[in-house]
Amino acid sequence: MPRVKGGTVTRKRRKRVLKLAKGYYGAKHALFKTAKQQVIKSGQYAYRDRRQKKRDFRKLWIARINAAARMNELSYSRLMHGLKLAGIEVNRKMLSELAISDEKAFAQLATKAKDALK
Repeated sequence: MPRVKGGTVTRKRRKRVLKLAKGYYGAKHALFKTAKQQVIKSGQYAYRDRRQKKRDFRKLWIARINAAARMNELSYSRLMHGLKLAGIEVNRKMLSELAISDEKAFAQLATKAKDALK
């Protein structure tokens, strides 16, 4: 009985992996075994970092809000607490945008937060 060669199925599977590994450094884009390992690892990184990105953006927004709050004689935590007491619901993304693009509006929010803290 003749041996069974992989043929079209194996070639298709390998081509799919090598296509995903396009642009990788060194042997990782050329050799099937190393390419397969790297494609799997890259998928793990992609999955993890889709979640990490949300954390990173929140950290960035908080840093920007804190810097702007301190220019208005408030700490980040006191600003956020003051806004909550004043009944102002603005998410961190929008607060950071205000801190960058419209300093006067941010200063008004900071003033309202200070008044609510008193």
